[in-house]
Amino acid sequence: MKVDVLMADLERRHPGEKEYLQAVREVLTTVEETYNMHPELEANKIAERIVEPDRIFTFKVVWEDDNGKIQVNTGYRIQFNNAIGPYKGGLRFHSSVNPSILKFLGFEQIFKNALTTLPMGGAKGGSDFNPRGKSDREIMRFCQAFMTELWRYIGPETDVPAGDIGVGGREIGYLYGMYRKLAQENTGVLTGKGMTYGGSLIRPEATGYGAVYFLQNMLKELNDDIKGKTIAISGFGNVAWGAASKATELGAKVVTISGPDGYIHDPEGLNKEKIAYMLELRASNNDVVEPYAEKFPGSTFHAGRKPWELKVDIAMPCATQNELNGEDAAMLVANNVQIVAEVSNMGCTPEAIETFINAKIPYGPGKAVNAGGVATSGLEMSQNSMKYNWTAQEVDQRLHYIMDSIHEVCKAHGKCSDGYINYMKGANIAGFMKVARAMVEQGIV
Repeated sequence: MKVDVLMADLERRHPGEKEYLQAVREVLTTVEETYNMHPELEANKIAERIVEPDRIFTFKVVWEDDNGKIQVNTGYRIQFNNAIGPYKGGLRFHSSVNPSILKFLGFEQIFKNALTTLPMGGAKGGSDFNPRGKSDREIMRFCQAFMTELWRYIGPETDVPAGDIGVGGREIGYLYGMYRKLAQENTGVLTGKGMTYGGSLIRPEATGYGAVYFLQNMLKELNDDIKGKTIAISGFGNVAWGAASKATELGAKVVTISGPDGYIHDPEGLNKEKIAYMLELRASNNDVVEPYAEKFPGSTFHAGRKPWELKVDIAMPCATQNELNGEDAAMLVANNVQIVAEVSNMGCTPEAIETFINAKIPYGPGKAVNAGGVATSGLEMSQNSMKYNWTAQEVDQRLHYIMDSIHEVCKAHGKCSDGYINYMKGANIAGFMKVARAMVEQGIV
């Protein structure tokens, strides 16, 4: 495989899809050397096959708002690769959704799911519909219309969607209700379900919890631990909430949250009351964090700015793709950040990643750090298939084991001769090679 040749062809066929092309280049660049040591991969054109989705469904979603007006959105489901298990990946409802973003997310999902040790392929989907500001009835009607178009192409052994940005427990409930009616069966076809109809305990917290468990392993490699560390996180949704909750429980001091309006700096650190207020802010539908500073004296709001300008021990991007750029990375390095653990999908730009790796700062990529969410979704699938529910402690133990395993395989493939662990390289090689071997063993299909 010659990455530049393959990327030139991909860019010709998919012009303008910058997020997708960025994700593909990152993976192929880091696995190129290992890939070329296995001639059977080139003989089977694994690289050329793995970068293209198996299929993409695009459909219109027609629904009626509360004023009786007809609204039209676009829906998508990208089934990327199912070599190691059913397609698995979230649904994102947000105005920014487009094929490039969903293809990047679906491509990343292949390797993230492979790292979990569970039998899940990679997929992603969603719509340019934005639930923010909509009534519950409007969201219900949209979800029902969306599922009416999608239900024939998913199933518990075929494709199992989950939540993502804009798709939480409420949306999953409406989607599942419509699937159940159309398919005339109760199966584990969606994850992130409510506990009354097949959900798993600790699923809402799982992405953030798993990220902190991975961070603990990164700290152990430095002969250090999380207690007393100052942590900057971005975002204020479920992922940030889970990360803040677990980090605080373990003795760290989380000093920031952020939104589209700017960020909050709370030098005293978050506590149970403040973490609970994060969920109130999210539920308010205003998408702003400024009210936090009014509610909790001693904290300050910084309009239009990002938390990466602060001096902290650990940075954990928890919001969206490419939220931490090269300039942000340079500030963190100058402030002697100890670790960067990327909780959002592709949260750092290539320039930022290069800055961290060149400075020998441990950088955990999203596909490894945030794999706890989809891992717990996989555990939900297992519970559904057994018609059984594990306790929160049992789920948490399994999640902890999975995150420890992911760290070990990243370390095994990413350890450099000078002792530095290139987690991005390790995660990409481990995930890619597992899927590639499965594809070779199953023939040209």
